[in-house]
Amino acid sequence: MVLVVADQHLNTPMYFFLGYLSGFETCYSSTILPRLLASLLTGDRTISVSGCITQFYFFGVPLASECCLLSMMSYDRYLSICKPLHQMVLMNGRICLQLAAVSWMGGFMVTTIVTCLMLKLHFCDPNEIDHFLCDFTPVIKLSCSDTRLTTLVAFILSSIGTLPPFLLTLTTDVFIISTILRIPSTTGRRKAFSTCSSHLIVVTIFYGTLMIVCVTRH
Repeated sequence: MVLVVADQHLNTPMYFFLGYLSGFETCYSSTILPRLLASLLTGDRTISVSGCITQFYFFGVPLASECCLLSMMSYDRYLSICKPLHQMVLMNGRICLQLAAVSWMGGFMVTTIVTCLMLKLHFCDPNEIDHFLCDFTPVIKLSCSDTRLTTLVAFILSSIGTLPPFLLTLTTDVFIISTILRIPSTTGRRKAFSTCSSHLIVVTIFYGTLMIVCVTRH
């Protein structure tokens, strides 16, 4: 992140978004790992309800924001491969900052609404979470209140926050791959694919993990 800011050669949309992606991943680690390591070292695996919901909040904000960020990165790669002459106009520094701010605000808004609904719930026995962090589904199962409204709102907001970015990411990636395959020279195809292969891997791992977690929970 420091290199992206300090090195003028890295002041491009791709590295700008990579810097933000690194920030999101740092938030994940800072939210989950310290509490997990403390539990492993001390053997104390208890956490208060307020602490649990706080962990969910600071985990949920970057998670919700990253969906939007990955779609923006896909769109930037789409412009780079498919419309290179328009990239600097459509993805200048001001627009990149605005898109990053939108992703953060979207993540804060979605997670804040869900967290406020969770704070109104009452929790009783059983009080053991079958997870290594306080995610939404494991926590909501422990509530002895009526959780239908909270679950419905969370489902609607998560669908709005993940489905459109996922479809945009999928669409742009299809255009990118089809454009690369139409490049006549092998060297040109290899060079074009090398600029977006890392992003394709990140998108696959991110959404693949989300789908696996959702399937195994239900």
